[in-house]
Amino acid sequence: MHTRPCAFKLFILWIIMAHISGQEDKEKTTALKDLLSRIDLDELMKKDEPPLNFPKTLEEFQYAFNEQGQLRHTKTGEPFVFNAREDLHRWNQKRYEALGEIITQYVYQLLETKCNMTKEIVPVDASEEEPKSFIYLSADAMSNPSKLLVLIHGDGVVRAGQWARRLIINQDLDSGSQIPFITRAKEEGYGVMVLNPNQNHLEQAKPIPLPSPEASDEPAQKRERKDDRESKKKRDFYEKYRNPQKEGETELIPIRENSSSEEHVQYVWDHFVSKAAARNVFIIAHSYGGLSFVNLMKHREAEVKSRVCAVAMTDSVHNIWHQEVNKSVQEWLHQHCRNWVSSPEPLDTPVEPMLTDCPRVSAGTERHELTSWRSFNSIFQFFSEARLAGEKYEEESSSAVTTRSSHRTKHKQDHDDL
Repeated sequence: MHTRPCAFKLFILWIIMAHISGQEDKEKTTALKDLLSRIDLDELMKKDEPPLNFPKTLEEFQYAFNEQGQLRHTKTGEPFVFNAREDLHRWNQKRYEALGEIITQYVYQLLETKCNMTKEIVPVDASEEEPKSFIYLSADAMSNPSKLLVLIHGDGVVRAGQWARRLIINQDLDSGSQIPFITRAKEEGYGVMVLNPNQNHLEQAKPIPLPSPEASDEPAQKRERKDDRESKKKRDFYEKYRNPQKEGETELIPIRENSSSEEHVQYVWDHFVSKAAARNVFIIAHSYGGLSFVNLMKHREAEVKSRVCAVAMTDSVHNIWHQEVNKSVQEWLHQHCRNWVSSPEPLDTPVEPMLTDCPRVSAGTERHELTSWRSFNSIFQFFSEARLAGEKYEEESSSAVTTRSSHRTKHKQDHDDL
């Protein structure tokens, strides 16, 4: 008789206790949030971190490239070690970035000394004050009457002369730089242009605004917005820790007519490639460089078709549907391009096409950044075949024109004899 009322009372007691427990958890959570809001997470992260002052040269880093083009420690002979300090990922990342900047300057030096290339400023009419970028040209890039090779790297931190900075640091110069391609091209009689599509902006520190004298009299709504920004800064802490950025706030000033990879490629075409003497232009475009080339075709279709003999893409990320490429461009890409893609298949094995524009073959590696280097010999073979095919077509066309002309002349003479 009393079982049901007793069970009901126990049920009510359980609900009350659960409610009290929930209230306690909520209060604890609120208290924890309040505590975190009082901690400067940026400063906490940096508390035991060594100063971010890194060497400015390879010698100071105690690294050098050996005869095989491998980066090695000058004392231990060991390869580069990323985790120089245990449990200091952010510091290690900053150190790696500092070394990367030195590598960039080292490759520029090789372009000028080993490859005998010269730096050309863009925009070509840039004033002293405005931000500038540059490309590299071989001595005969503009005057070579026969062949011109244009190199376009992908996106990210790489600059002129590089395919993949990671490979230069962790593997060797040959696999990660464009030096072997430039050397081979010059040996085979090409003029060479090395583009720099990631050098899009001048980065400079933002000026620190002076505090307003009326800061203490700010409207409540404005103070709330400032509080929201501080909260966002703390929320962004974990993302910043996982993907460290450069110290301090900076602003990016775009380089005129070169503020993106697509703009840069089109600008160099208009001011250099289109004015070069070479009858046949050949292009190697890695990753995002392939997209930039396809974008160029959209805007300079007739010019590209009349000058470019063949295009070798390596793991290109272009998309003809997304880029709204017309049918005639798709057909031209199918006839004149080849894309060496990351694949477990042996080198040059045909790979099922994802799009209908550009034949795809295996680069003989599954690593995206290695596709250019692994395709090295195949690319130059592809260029040779394309050039021979182009010359044969020109000869046949010329012969056909001559034959038709002779036929017309003979027909006219026969008519005059009547």
